[in-house]
Amino acid sequence: MTVERRLKITKVTPNYWSVLINNPPINLYDPEMFAEINVLLDELERDKDVQVIVLESANPDFWVAHYDFNRADVMPDMPGAAPYTEWPHMVARFAQQRVLSVAKLRGRLRGQGSELALACDIRFASKEKTILGQPEVGVGVVPGGGGTEWLATLVGRSRALEIVCGGDDFDADTAERYGWINRSIPDAELDAFVDRFARRVGGFLKRPLELAKKIVNAQAVYPNEAQLWSGTHAFLGTTVWPESQARLKRLIELGFMQPGDMEMNMGERIAREADFSDLPRS
Repeated sequence: MTVERRLKITKVTPNYWSVLINNPPINLYDPEMFAEINVLLDELERDKDVQVIVLESANPDFWVAHYDFNRADVMPDMPGAAPYTEWPHMVARFAQQRVLSVAKLRGRLRGQGSELALACDIRFASKEKTILGQPEVGVGVVPGGGGTEWLATLVGRSRALEIVCGGDDFDADTAERYGWINRSIPDAELDAFVDRFARRVGGFLKRPLELAKKIVNAQAVYPNEAQLWSGTHAFLGTTVWPESQARLKRLIELGFMQPGDMEMNMGERIAREADFSDLPRS
């Protein structure tokens, strides 16, 4: 079976890997991407030299758009394939692995895209070109990939409620101020900044770097796999609610999961009452 690869791994140096995400047309998070990330994590655990990875997107408009609802039940015939219920284990591996993971953000990352970035250790974003969101409530479901758990830890209860219950888009400067990302950086400077940071980390001794991450993890409060499992099953439960299915169907009719205005301006579009006023609300 031939599978189009979603991730391209470049070993910039033995200690520093770049991971390019490319799933046209809008970088939806689908079962094949899930499988390839699992394989990537396996490779990181086997390789004894790599110390830092940078995840970035080949699409300037979308880092990772969000979850692909149309292909939720697909199990591709490829290494690393797993049911969506294994997502909590996968993101927990990001946090617990010895390698430092950096998300270089440019374009839109909502829902699963935001949650993949949250699973990374560090997030640097283009000031002008990054848009973040957790639109699940506006779609008719709840975040299930760690959005509620990670955000409550990083930005606090009230801001997490604003992000999750409001379902709106956020620019990089606001995300930095809230603690969603580490830094908002002018787009023209982002590539050089992240490359310099990764090379710096990759040039340090391996054992102190690994121990430093382990110590920080021991002191920090971040969601464990059991908490992420609970959120994942809450999300899956909401996807079968009749009113949620009706709203999702309407969103797809309006351009959800397709290139166009709905995906480019989702924060504004999912709140238009005129689009949904005839649908059941409970």
